[in-house]
Amino acid sequence: MLDFLQADLEKRKTLGLTRQRRLLDSPQAEHITANGQRYLSFCSNDYLGLANDAALVTALQQAAAEAGVGSGASNLITGHHRYHDQLEHALATLVGKPAALLFSTGYMANIGVISALMGRDDAVFSDKLNHACLNDGAFLSRANHHRFPHNDVAALEKLLQTSTARHKLITADAVFSMDGDIAPLAAYLELCERYDAYLYVDDAHGFGVLGPQGRGTLKHLGLESPRLIMMGTLGKAAGVAGAFVAGEQVVIDYLIQYANSYIYTTPAPPPLSAALLASVHEIEHGDARRQQLFAMINLLKSELSLMRWHLLPSETAIQPLIVGDNFEALALSQYLQTRGILVPAIRPPTVPVNSSRLRISLSATHGEQEVRALIDALHEAERIIPVREQA
Repeated sequence: MLDFLQADLEKRKTLGLTRQRRLLDSPQAEHITANGQRYLSFCSNDYLGLANDAALVTALQQAAAEAGVGSGASNLITGHHRYHDQLEHALATLVGKPAALLFSTGYMANIGVISALMGRDDAVFSDKLNHACLNDGAFLSRANHHRFPHNDVAALEKLLQTSTARHKLITADAVFSMDGDIAPLAAYLELCERYDAYLYVDDAHGFGVLGPQGRGTLKHLGLESPRLIMMGTLGKAAGVAGAFVAGEQVVIDYLIQYANSYIYTTPAPPPLSAALLASVHEIEHGDARRQQLFAMINLLKSELSLMRWHLLPSETAIQPLIVGDNFEALALSQYLQTRGILVPAIRPPTVPVNSSRLRISLSATHGEQEVRALIDALHEAERIIPVREQA
């Protein structure tokens, strides 16, 4: 087996697909220290700049002194702390749902919810560009899993028309993590009403950023229905860690009884929930942060003018720059590093073949000077990086 593993790693290397970790020696911010180098970072999902916010740090420190640093047992034994409970209520109120349930990660939330709600006689319908954990949740549920082309409402309806499943669940990213576009959730909800289905929305990249008071993509689109179940992550715009699922009270009660990734794990430390309570306050009162973020998005989109590479039409903090070739995307990322700018090259299988890209992530902590530095570096890179001939 070891020989097979080594051969597979070598093959990935020849295809330009090897992934590597960076060692961070600083807080998340617009400027970071990674692998011993100082960089202007466009890598983080810390969209509102809360990961190193003083109010969150203070809340965590004070809670650690009071509650300790570990939960000690699963939620259903003695691990459900008052801080966890307060955060669940605060999140449900913020997103306008009757109840919410905390999970340790977004991945655990998605596999837990889908596998709990769906079974062998059911059907899950997934956008082909959904995050991997939505697909893994469908697989673990043992339901029939149907995948439809990206944002293709007509294709989805055809699948629903022919389905004889007992229960039907549509799953979709609200904001797609590698394209930055928003799913046609209003059309999906209309299909749910027509074909007696439910809609599970992964709002990892919309919660905190979109909608009034950062309440998420569903509020941004003005959508409300008991057929809606949403997941929001707490390690991106919220700045800390974890995830939550919000929906009707009966859905949350059911998940507490049947979601294995909730039942059979120790919850995140209580001080993290205390920090997140401070984060909820900052999100709710964070219009100035969001205004700054969208000003920087508009600046990048209006002043970046490239011929070889192009930005996808995203209105969100995720601004993907399509390069195409794996090695050219790596070369562009490496050139930016020589200019002191860090932007990750994203390659298959994370994105489709021949669509390698730089995933530019903007934050409220970026200023005009930082964004213009990126724009200037990309313009220069297009002039000096040679076009790679396709094999």
